[in-house]
Amino acid sequence: MPEFATHEVFNQPGPLVDVNLFETHRALQDALRFNAPELDPAPLRELGALAGSAEMQTHARLANVHTPELRTHDRFGHRLDEVEFHPSYHALMAAAVRAGLHGAPWGTSASGAHVLRAAGFMLFTGLEPSILCPISMSYAVTPALRANAAVYADWAPKLTSRSYDPLLKPFTEKPGVTMGMGMTEKQGGSDVRSNSTRAVADGSDGWGPRFRVTGHKWFFSAPMCDAFLILANTPAGLSCLFLPRVLPDGSRNALRIQRLKDKLGNKANASSEVEFQEATAWLVGEEGRGVPKILEMGTLTRLDCALGTSGLMRQALALALDHTRQRMAFGKRLIEQPLMRNVLADLALESEAATALALRLARGYDKRGDAHEAAIARLLTPISKFWICKRGSAFAQEAMECLGGNGYVEEGGEGVMARIYREMPVNSIWEGAGNIMALDLLRALRSGDAGAALAHELAAARGAHPALDRLASSLPARVEEMATEVEARRLAQEVALAVQAALLAQTAPPAVVDAFCASRLDGDWGQAFGTLSGRTDFDAILLRALPR
Repeated sequence: MPEFATHEVFNQPGPLVDVNLFETHRALQDALRFNAPELDPAPLRELGALAGSAEMQTHARLANVHTPELRTHDRFGHRLDEVEFHPSYHALMAAAVRAGLHGAPWGTSASGAHVLRAAGFMLFTGLEPSILCPISMSYAVTPALRANAAVYADWAPKLTSRSYDPLLKPFTEKPGVTMGMGMTEKQGGSDVRSNSTRAVADGSDGWGPRFRVTGHKWFFSAPMCDAFLILANTPAGLSCLFLPRVLPDGSRNALRIQRLKDKLGNKANASSEVEFQEATAWLVGEEGRGVPKILEMGTLTRLDCALGTSGLMRQALALALDHTRQRMAFGKRLIEQPLMRNVLADLALESEAATALALRLARGYDKRGDAHEAAIARLLTPISKFWICKRGSAFAQEAMECLGGNGYVEEGGEGVMARIYREMPVNSIWEGAGNIMALDLLRALRSGDAGAALAHELAAARGAHPALDRLASSLPARVEEMATEVEARRLAQEVALAVQAALLAQTAPPAVVDAFCASRLDGDWGQAFGTLSGRTDFDAILLRALPR
């Protein structure tokens, strides 16, 4: 009998590796020029090469395969309360810290620092999103931490340092530190007013009023951070407290890690349940005003939710485009098949619109001294968090379908798509789910200056497309009609689409603007991706989005 080569491999696309994620992301480059034209893109080009490298993608895979493990005690029975990570996790953390994603904007007065960091955060998300949880919290903590001047003076230089040290030891012995936060409890979730954790006064020292904290946190992400902002009930009410893992005298604080969460995605990051057994903490801000104080941190992590989902969208799109350029089916490359072109172009529109909106929001945090920019940050934070993150899961599912069965497996390069799909829901849920964001939009619109800021943003794109002009003209009345809780999600969608269209009109080529406005604003679209009009300029949209 003749021998047959039954295992010859052909028509299997190669992995998307050793590609510069910045140089091939044209939508991000144009959004950067629009929001911060003064920026030197060299750091992003360097980070893009690193994030797209085969070496770092291997670290990302290993950090997700070899997930964190809890060590509550050592072999002699002493409490440890430590989480053990694979070396690849630490390699990724070190790379993110070197890139300044955890705090660089706070250590410089350079223009556009938050936009630069936002673009870098997007690029790194394309490599590995889950380790960015402690990176994001470390970035977001500074505005709130400033309310305790003594703690801030001691910790701020370490929070902006580009050195990563994973060991639990006194902050004075570390070149750099990370910080997290603990808000939610098992009985309340987003309703933090129902928190039961209590804090008893314990004198005062160089860091101000000191407390002993007893209670728990139901979601306590990144428990190996060096310190946390938490909420606890003091005699004056719910207060914001600074709680370090290692106390100034070198002893371990009484923070007990009960277990790690077994999550759908976000696998490389350790999320935990913890208990405080008279743990030591210091007051941050005014006693009894803990919620608004810790939400200064939450506002910036919401920015990162929008940035992170935008980065995941781009990487999912890049994987889908790269696969379909290589894979043959029915006599053509997949990307040449008319219906696949419709799907890919539709995904490209969604990705570019998310990138434009998220980076515009970051500019608002760069210029908080400007009244208009402050109002824009207040307005765009909830709608960006709501709309971009809400679109993420459907986007990832469609991108995965472009790879067929290969996209559904957890192996090799295709496994990145499965990891992206599992990661997508977390940014929508974390730091306030969809309803919380929609209600926050209503509060922003009732503040008085947000409506005028929105009108100003849309005016810059007047005349770009008839559908955008109609929506912009009708939005003031729509805001009045729909400014009720029951229609808050619908209003958030309309505001988000209007702002996305206005931004694309100023940053994207005509083919992208026309297709986005016709589909998203003018109703020439179905209820799934891949339902663009046959009149769409697919060639121009796809050429712009190609990853290499």
